[in-house]
Amino acid sequence: MPHPAQLTDITHRLLPGPAGRIHAVELGSGPLVLLLHGFPESWYSWRHQLPVLAAAGHRAVAVDVRGYGRSSKPDAVDAYRMLDLVADSVAVVEALGERSAVVVGHDWGATVAAHSALIRPDVFRAVGLLSVPYAPPGGPKPSEVFAQLGGDQEEFYVSYFQEPGRAEREIEPDVRGWLAGFYAALSADTLPAPGAPDPHFVSPGKTLRDRFPTGRRPSWLSEDDLDVYAGEFERTGLTGALNRYRAMDRDWKDLAGFAGAPITQPSLFLGGALDASTTWLSDAIAAFPTTLPGLCASHILEGCGHWIQQERPEEVNRHLLDWLTSLPTA
Repeated sequence: MPHPAQLTDITHRLLPGPAGRIHAVELGSGPLVLLLHGFPESWYSWRHQLPVLAAAGHRAVAVDVRGYGRSSKPDAVDAYRMLDLVADSVAVVEALGERSAVVVGHDWGATVAAHSALIRPDVFRAVGLLSVPYAPPGGPKPSEVFAQLGGDQEEFYVSYFQEPGRAEREIEPDVRGWLAGFYAALSADTLPAPGAPDPHFVSPGKTLRDRFPTGRRPSWLSEDDLDVYAGEFERTGLTGALNRYRAMDRDWKDLAGFAGAPITQPSLFLGGALDASTTWLSDAIAAFPTTLPGLCASHILEGCGHWIQQERPEEVNRHLLDWLTSLPTA
């Protein structure tokens, strides 16, 4: 597997987007595969996929999602609603001179990828989802659902993220240490021990990082890798990234017309067996015959945590290439 430092052929682009600029990293030529990262990451999350996809004859493009890295960071929370992120995905395809793309996302990027395929099937001909399964719009208001998850004694992390500035005050004094703990808390080889407090929840008067593992770095995360992530967030702050969580109720209103809608394009799902995104959302995975009628393959990787394309790059790359090869010619 090439080390990121060896990716000397990658091209960095600043593309025009609805909010200003979108930073994209490109490698290879051929049918376009657009790669969307999650929280709290960057284009760098796809460092193991870019050279492999390019070598297989694809134009692999990983972006910094709006609010991250070198992409624009609007101030308004409403600027991070799903419709705007879908518009960014379309803008990247158009700015690259393409008419269609396969879109692949991880974590929040998976949700953006899914909705890009749902809302703009004319642009996105297939969709790959990593870690977070597709669940159609609809149902109760998100903030009300998340508020109930912790009960009286705990607060779910998504609720904790809602108040502007609150999570920033926890994270930004020690971005590198916080990121290291967050990555460790959701990685297979550094997960909290069975019976330990769940790192997805916050105790009253405490912070999220109080439950993170300490003194343990995941095997997939080198010190150089951590330097890349920390360097970006030390420069940009966390508000743009956190605003995605703060826009969820706006999505609930915006997407009401798509309630229950399936994604019909060819699709792929990859999840980690030790990832709460997979286990908590098992009902969404079970509903795939209805919600993803074009599903080509679904794989749960045993012994894998949340950071799937970084924890298990060889397996993820193999599944991605098998799926991409099976798709109709663009």
